[in-house]
Amino acid sequence: MQQLSVSIDIPIPNDQVIISKVELQELKEQSLSGVYWNMKDLEKRIHKSSPWIKENILYKPNFKRLLDIDNGGFVHYPKSQGQTWSFQASKMSKFLDDNFHKIYS
Repeated sequence: MQQLSVSIDIPIPNDQVIISKVELQELKEQSLSGVYWNMKDLEKRIHKSSPWIKENILYKPNFKRLLDIDNGGFVHYPKSQGQTWSFQASKMSKFLDDNFHKIYS
């Protein structure tokens, strides 16, 4: 049995490149590395209000145990008036992706 091969040329514009899906994912993760969000950033990111985020994510006991920096997590919960929320962006983003079904159920 003889194999047949065909080659074609596909032009790629000069302002674009082709990369693997793995490389794309790594670049996305690196873009959040060393970045911290405040509550406004998180609201914009997930298109939900601060009260909704607090009720459905931050103050749910099973999530708070994982998220709170006092338990080794990646969210700074304000301890007094005037303090602000702080989220380690890369880890919060991963948490939101990994727990989407739990957040909305």
